[in-house]
Amino acid sequence: MKNTEKGIGKEAIRESRKLKLKIFMKNKLAVVGLVITILIVFLGVFADVICPEGPYVMDIAKRYIEPCGEYIFGTDKMGRDVFARIVYGIRISLLVGAVTTLVTFIFGMVLGMIAGYFKKVDNIIMRICEALMSIPPVLMAIALMSALEPSITSVIMSLCIVYTPQIARVARGATIAAKENTYIEAATAQGASSLRILLHHIAPNILSPVIVQGTYIFATAIILEASLSFLGAGIPAPAPSLGNILYEAKEGIFTANWLTIYPGIAMVLTVLGINILGDGLRDVLDPKSN
Repeated sequence: MKNTEKGIGKEAIRESRKLKLKIFMKNKLAVVGLVITILIVFLGVFADVICPEGPYVMDIAKRYIEPCGEYIFGTDKMGRDVFARIVYGIRISLLVGAVTTLVTFIFGMVLGMIAGYFKKVDNIIMRICEALMSIPPVLMAIALMSALEPSITSVIMSLCIVYTPQIARVARGATIAAKENTYIEAATAQGASSLRILLHHIAPNILSPVIVQGTYIFATAIILEASLSFLGAGIPAPAPSLGNILYEAKEGIFTANWLTIYPGIAMVLTVLGINILGDGLRDVLDPKSN
């Protein structure tokens, strides 16, 4: 009997996965976003293979070379290959976005579930989150970076502080809604501890909206990191970042426009692909939001 029930359960899971995949594949725009995201991730992950010479090789004799067969995206004022710097810049942007999303996901889930389940600490946690969210993200990040040493780690820490309240707010709302379900009342009546209810009953049922929010944080974290680097408050040179590549390009914006065009296109495609993919995931994971 138990084996039969397990077989039925596995079959239901398979059918659910097939249905979700079918819904996702029907969204042609989401598929395009997935393809763009896979391409961008491929460039970032295999940057060492695609550009083995690295992003730091300089040759002043080859400065400001227009896009050609040898340098498909041209060279900058230091004679560095712009294509190599963009590829490695994409790697850093993806690293910052991925780590920021992962950390904010964990801390935001924990804070949101605690606030949504325990009324005594709800006001304290949410008032702190609302206070942080009331400050524009760029200003908050700049203020935090001014107190930290410029580095990738500092940028990630700043972005985590900026975006954790957003995840916490979504997780709290989903927790409050899930807490009203009858299976939570049943678990409580059977003597289940609050920790068990949060981990085994609430957390799995609030993942969908939090994951969707996480995809948007991934994209906005990349934009904010680029903004900080462009303003000189982010990842320090000579490390390649799409933001500081654009900052260095401002000197030759009229004489060497390829220095701004290609990094700008890379930034747009990266963020656009992730955002469109996020919309597709929302349709699959959280259809009620439509």
